[in-house]
Amino acid sequence: METTELLKKVRKIEIKTRGLSQELFSGEYHTAFKGRGMSFSEVREYQVGDEIRAIDWNVTARFNHPFVKVFEEERELTVMLIVDVSGSENFGTKKQFKQDMITELCAVLAFSAIQNNDKIGVIFFSDTIEKFIPPKKGKSHILHIIRELIQFKPKSQKTNINQALRYFTNVIKKKSIAFVISDFMDDNYYDALKIASRKHDLVALRIYDKRERELPDMGLVKFKDPETGQTIWLDTSSKDVRHHYFAAVREREKMMKDIFIRSGVDVANISTDESYIQPLTTLFKSRGR
Repeated sequence: METTELLKKVRKIEIKTRGLSQELFSGEYHTAFKGRGMSFSEVREYQVGDEIRAIDWNVTARFNHPFVKVFEEERELTVMLIVDVSGSENFGTKKQFKQDMITELCAVLAFSAIQNNDKIGVIFFSDTIEKFIPPKKGKSHILHIIRELIQFKPKSQKTNINQALRYFTNVIKKKSIAFVISDFMDDNYYDALKIASRKHDLVALRIYDKRERELPDMGLVKFKDPETGQTIWLDTSSKDVRHHYFAAVREREKMMKDIFIRSGVDVANISTDESYIQPLTTLFKSRGR
């Protein structure tokens, strides 16, 4: 991609996602993801409604008038984006590819993070760790992340979520908020997901395309797996073929849902043909409650 074209795309994504993070997500993000705890800030005079246990008895005795301790949240957090860049993300049949949706989501989350004075880092993964961008603050850092999301070319097309989560757990020692952004078309990642969710606050953003959930009647069609390159011919006019495909999809979705529940990971399902605003807002608000 030419530099001028890349800068235009970065700018376009920045304008859209920065505005969304300011108008819609900043408050919900702050409420949904708590700081490390409360730290002492100051003392002030007691007011009606203050809790008795907040009274600073030493200051109260000194001034012969009740004073209470005021605490504030230790806000600064580390936010990690664990981003699937495998071949299956280069798929989309409606508004955009899954990879384009992922880029916008990452940008929105990154801008929401820095507006709350949090650090943001990224791990790109396929069936190997493709790139690690350590957590930092600042607009220039976010623009660097967006540029990488737009132009990054993975070495492999396959997926290994298990390896990505284990790498994340090993490299990020301090507790963080982590968004795993993927279509989760992989197996055998439950144990790694559970281990990571014990140490970190883990959230799954599952990106899917509606055509992956249904098989329309289009006659004899050749399908190609973008990760393995394998091809197969299917007679989509056959009701039995469509029924078996539908059943397999539902079984996989049921398995994924069960994995997220058992590992204690919150999840938002986001379709490429719909806005991600509602799923993200719902996720943030439910966590805030």
